[in-house]
Amino acid sequence: MKKKSAKMSMMQKIDTLKSLDENEQVSDYSDESDDNEDFQPKKKKVQKKYFAPDFQFVSSAKEYNKDTWDDLTKYVRRKVRSKTDDKIQKARRNLKGVAEEEDEIEEENNADPELSNLRKGKDSDDEIVLSEDELKHDDIKLKEKLIGKKKRKKLAAQRKFQDSDDENHNGITVEQEDDENDEFFDDAPPFDENTTFYQMNLSRPLMKAIGQLNYVQPTPIQAATIPTVLLGRDVCGCAATGTGKTAAYMLPVLERLLFRPVNDTAVTRVLVLVPTRELGVQVYQVSKQLAQFTSIEIGLSVGGLELKYQEAVLRKNPDIVIATPGRLIDHLKNTPSFTLIDVEILVLDEADRMLDENFKDQMTEIIKMCSRTRQTLLFSATMTEEVQDLVSLSLTKPVKIFVDSNKDVAFNLRQEFIRLRKDKEDDREAILAALVCRTFRDHTIVFVATKAQAHKVHILLGLLGLKVGELHGNLTQPQRLENLKKFKDEELDILVATDVAARGLDIRGVKTVINFMMPTGVDKYIHRVGRTARAGRAGVSVSIVCESERKIFREIVKRAKNSVKSRSIPQDIIDKYKERVSALSPEVEKIMKEEYEERQLAKVENAANKAENLVKGIEKPRDWFQTGQKRKKAKADLRRKIREKRAEMEASRKGKKSKKVVDPETKKLLAEQKVHAKMAKSQMKRKKVTAYREKSTFGANGKQTNTKKSYFDDAFTNTSKKSADKFRAPANQKIKISKAIAKKNKGKVFGKPTPKKNPFL
Repeated sequence: MKKKSAKMSMMQKIDTLKSLDENEQVSDYSDESDDNEDFQPKKKKVQKKYFAPDFQFVSSAKEYNKDTWDDLTKYVRRKVRSKTDDKIQKARRNLKGVAEEEDEIEEENNADPELSNLRKGKDSDDEIVLSEDELKHDDIKLKEKLIGKKKRKKLAAQRKFQDSDDENHNGITVEQEDDENDEFFDDAPPFDENTTFYQMNLSRPLMKAIGQLNYVQPTPIQAATIPTVLLGRDVCGCAATGTGKTAAYMLPVLERLLFRPVNDTAVTRVLVLVPTRELGVQVYQVSKQLAQFTSIEIGLSVGGLELKYQEAVLRKNPDIVIATPGRLIDHLKNTPSFTLIDVEILVLDEADRMLDENFKDQMTEIIKMCSRTRQTLLFSATMTEEVQDLVSLSLTKPVKIFVDSNKDVAFNLRQEFIRLRKDKEDDREAILAALVCRTFRDHTIVFVATKAQAHKVHILLGLLGLKVGELHGNLTQPQRLENLKKFKDEELDILVATDVAARGLDIRGVKTVINFMMPTGVDKYIHRVGRTARAGRAGVSVSIVCESERKIFREIVKRAKNSVKSRSIPQDIIDKYKERVSALSPEVEKIMKEEYEERQLAKVENAANKAENLVKGIEKPRDWFQTGQKRKKAKADLRRKIREKRAEMEASRKGKKSKKVVDPETKKLLAEQKVHAKMAKSQMKRKKVTAYREKSTFGANGKQTNTKKSYFDDAFTNTSKKSADKFRAPANQKIKISKAIAKKNKGKVFGKPTPKKNPFL
């Protein structure tokens, strides 16, 4: 009995699983899925702080805790503090002082001061706290496509065919192109989608770095590209954003560099060209992480960073150089002992973007300087005609690897649209403020059209009490890197950016992308919303669409595979935020005016210092591959292209077709470029062996004579006297004719013909 009672007490102590009764309720511990999340306004949860703000975890192994941002600090001249944030804080303190005086007057009439603070939208911790009326839910509806039955059946059949075609092609979707392009490209070798990094025969230092970066399974572009690059073949790859293109070309490049001669003189063997500075910094960081257990040296050469340090790095001739085209040409012309003669591998990342930014002349100049026996890897998110011309001029027998043509958004992206009527287009800023303050408060990127607009939105959201940063071309490179680092480290909740941040940047944890202004094309929209829902994660995109942007909106809805949703914010909440925005507009204008005056003063001071340094000989003018006249012409062509694009946009909004006005010189240049591209393609084609029929002999009556056919091999192998006389007779006949002519003309002077005598004289 004692044993049984002890056993029962032990069973009571142990929490064992038991069967459920019919009416018994069980609590649900499962996480909510992204589909069930409604993305509605809710109060922000207060996070408990268990450590001091200056506390840091310290690890004994420094190599595993290495921060890639620390490596970039040597390229930055000085840490520039943003004066805009200081002015925003100063303006907020002034507004608070006025608000506190008003609160003191209200507290006399109102007994509950906390309620008045909630109405004002603030609390003691200086965080935005929503009032009860602001927690009203937005109206979200499904936007169904208006498609007929016939078209619906046709689309279903097309999708079915595409799915079967994808299965047959091992996950590679190859676009249908002309016969010329099919002959120009070689087919990609077969690969296994379920392959692992261990099966690719990579070296131990790279496998250790892959494990450190938590790479589990190679993506399709990596599985297809790495073995092909290791074979030494030229590659033309196309894949969507967020699929790991950087590691796809950098891993085989590092593998080949591990077997370079170590004791030989240092030479630059790999060149990676990127269109933007931020993408260059990102590729540099990924490359440093992959090469952290090797002795491979990597250099960075982008605009805006310390020039003297870049020159010192390039003089050492690092194994890999990651650069933007403009700054690289600057160093090639002005930095001694740095050349591209020994470049064995040339990588062109985001080639379509580089051609859009008018880097064509600079890229052709760089390609000319590289070795002709190089291996070229070209990666592009979208294949345009200009990219195909570049492929034909720079690649030899390339392998075509098209994993994804990047014409669709991510499958796990939730697309929402807010429609603005004609009379409500002034509510755009109020709608953005309502979205950011009520629903999407953190890990959000707001895309705008212009740099000035980005700065204005930054000031406005900062005055509303949000942690905001900006990213565009008017900022210095240290400021751009600092804002990007703060957003990655979650020190900033919202990043306001232009299309500079729309391509190539991999920022982990981005939950929402808001299009304050719609982009000019669907491709740019796909790149923008590609900043979220990356690598299998879920994400949301919210776009504000006015009447003039309905054309691009319809095209996006047509292309959408999943259902698109329309969001409408209650009008009373929009009116409330509109009042707040209008109240803050004087402060916004005041800050922008102060900054404009400071910029003009700094511009004059910089020009004076530069002229003084040139006179003293401290600073010398830097050389460039183009003359001043050619450079002006290139800039004029770029401006003309921008004007044409804007005219096309305005014409498309009005529903008219714009007439392109092209100069005769540009027409001639375009025609010459097409001819050169076609010639290059024809030269690189595999030439066929042609067989010629022997010509038959005909007699005087026009009938074919019964002459014996002669063959090429028979003429050389037949050694009889008859065949020898056949070859000897024509030669003897020529000798006889030449001797007879010489005998006939003996004693005559050859030169001007003697004039005939006139018989009448």
